[in-house]
Amino acid sequence: MRDIETMVETVAKQARQAARTLAGASGGNKNKALEIMANLLIERSADLKRENKIDLIAAEKNGLTSAMIDRLRLTDKVIAGMADGLRQVAALPDPVGEITEMKPRPNDLKIGRMRVPLGVVGIIYESRPNVTADAAALCVKSGNAVILRGGSEARYSNRAIAAILAQGLSDAGLPQAAVQFIDTTDRAAVGALLKCNEFVDVIIPRGGKGLIKRVMEDSTIPVIKHLDGICHTYIDRYADLQMAENIAFNGKMHRTGVCNATETLLVHKAVANEFLPRITNLLSDSGCEIRGCEQTRDLSGASISVAQATDEDWRTEYLEAILSIKVVASLDDAMNHIEKYSSRHTEVIVTDNHNRAMRFLREVDSSSVMVNASSRFSDGFEYGLGAEMGISTDKLHVRGPVGLEGLTSLKYIVMGEGQVRG
Repeated sequence: MRDIETMVETVAKQARQAARTLAGASGGNKNKALEIMANLLIERSADLKRENKIDLIAAEKNGLTSAMIDRLRLTDKVIAGMADGLRQVAALPDPVGEITEMKPRPNDLKIGRMRVPLGVVGIIYESRPNVTADAAALCVKSGNAVILRGGSEARYSNRAIAAILAQGLSDAGLPQAAVQFIDTTDRAAVGALLKCNEFVDVIIPRGGKGLIKRVMEDSTIPVIKHLDGICHTYIDRYADLQMAENIAFNGKMHRTGVCNATETLLVHKAVANEFLPRITNLLSDSGCEIRGCEQTRDLSGASISVAQATDEDWRTEYLEAILSIKVVASLDDAMNHIEKYSSRHTEVIVTDNHNRAMRFLREVDSSSVMVNASSRFSDGFEYGLGAEMGISTDKLHVRGPVGLEGLTSLKYIVMGEGQVRG
């Protein structure tokens, strides 16, 4: 146990030293490193696939599902996608060093704010090896050193990718230690990393609820995370029902196993008679199981089987083709339901009434709130961030999709001409 703690502390110290150098690197040098990394991934694809095969053999031996094994697999297409992702991050504007809000004071001091890296970011993640490249790219571009701790099921793949990324830094004249991989399957390493307050500035977990819950409970370092994606779509009394049908169906069925899929549909009673038979037939025909309140069960299509929704259903992130539906008496009832059951991820209102839309935007307390758009748009790429580290449902310091800007902070800067305080 002590050996693990010593190893993690050594990695963290090296990352802290590298972070200082990387924070002062020019955007051009960081972009050069990302381009070299991308090229190396392609050049060494055979090496990556060889290491990945070790993980795949172990995954089959350990009885992982075919879906999990597919997520682990590094094909030429997946490797090319990782390289393209690195180049896309290189093409993004560099937020580091941006100065804003420079304002003169009566004593001629100029006060402003500068965007700076967070420092050292610890990423704890599961399954997909491409996360190794995505996370490192975002951290390097934003001037942060990164410590990567992937899942044991992808150990050999992650280690090989991280080694290539570190070499890319070195070839660009930047410190290799800015990208480090904790090469052990011992779970004690996670616990040790979560206690490295002296050297690590923030932890970002990516994975299942169990992982994120453990990180939340054990970390003595600030955590950027979301635990659940219990997202709501509310069909208002003034909604265009064809638009509502399209948005509700897309929000649930476009991809069911993602955090921005709609899990609960709220329908205003004024449109329930017309809307519910339409949407429940469409969902049922597409293989979606429906759980609803009494009114939903009464008003759904005659041939549709709707199970009775329980309080637990309103609290559940299904991550599969299941949708809970509730009829509400008013906009306030819809917002009260969201306030009680939402995980503060993404909420949608479908309405043609501007005043009601603005009330929803102002009063619903989630990291993304939308008017007349599918919840599936709650994503860093769709928001124009280029890429994301994940979604944050916290309020400090970043909220919503975490892109390059979310991996930075602001500090005050003061420009003077010899002023002293009397």
